[in-house]
Amino acid sequence: MSEKNREGKRTARERLAVEREKHRAAEKRRRALIVGASVVCVLGLAAVIGVLAANSGGDKEAAKSDTSGPVVSPSGAQGKDGLAIPVGKDDAKSALTVWEDFRCPACQSFETRYSPTIHQLTKSGQLRVEYHLATLIDGNMGGSGSRHAANAAACAQDAGKFAAYHDVLYKNQPHETDDAFSDDGRLIELAGRVKGLDTPAFRSCVKDGRHNSWTVKSNEAFQKGGFSGTPTVLFGGKNIYADQSMTPAKLKKMVQQANED
Repeated sequence: MSEKNREGKRTARERLAVEREKHRAAEKRRRALIVGASVVCVLGLAAVIGVLAANSGGDKEAAKSDTSGPVVSPSGAQGKDGLAIPVGKDDAKSALTVWEDFRCPACQSFETRYSPTIHQLTKSGQLRVEYHLATLIDGNMGGSGSRHAANAAACAQDAGKFAAYHDVLYKNQPHETDDAFSDDGRLIELAGRVKGLDTPAFRSCVKDGRHNSWTVKSNEAFQKGGFSGTPTVLFGGKNIYADQSMTPAKLKKMVQQANED
C-alpha cells in the first residue's frame, strides 16, 4: 500500500472519529435538554401548587376579613342605618358631624388642633359629635388599615370607650403609606392604653371583624354623600373644615352662639 493510500485511510478514520464524537456530544446535549425540561416542568408544577396554596391561604384570610356578613352596628350607634357613633350628651343643642378615616393625615391634623376644644364642649354638654368612619385611604393607597381601625373603634364603642380609643388611634397614627393598622395585634396593643378596654370581649370583636360589614356600609354612605374627602366636618349643614378662617376659638364661639338662639 502506498504512503498516499495509508494517509487517506488514516484521514478517513479520523474524520469518522470526529463525527462519532460530535454525535455523542449532540446526544449528550439532547439528554441534558430533556432532563432540564423535566426539571422546569417540575418547578413549574411546584410553582402552580405554591400559588394554589397561597390562594388557599388568601381565601382563609379573606374569610376572616369577610365584609359580606350581616351589618352589626356598634352599641349606641345612632342616625340613619345606625352609622353614627355619638360622643357627648344627647340633649346638647348643637351637633357636629365628622366624617373621618383613621389613616388620614388631614384627619389627624384636625384632631390634634381641635380635640381639646371639642372635648371641652362635649363634656360641658354644649356639643354632641356624631362620628362617621370611612375607609378612603384603603381605596387610595391600598391595604386594609382604615377598615381594621374602624372596626376596632366600633368594638371600643361597644365597650363604652370609643372617645378615648379614638384619640389613641390618632396619636399613634402610622404614616399614610404604612398599613400598620391592618395588624389587629397593633390595634389591641393600643387598646391597652385605654383603661379597661383590652378585654377578651374587645379582642374577640377585633379579631373576628364583628363590625366589618358596618364599616363597609358607613364608607358607602360617605361615597354617596358626595363629600370631597376626609375630614368632612359639618356644623349647621356647612363643612367648616373647608373654611380657611376656621379656628378652635371660632368653632367654640359658633357653638355658644347657636346654643343661645
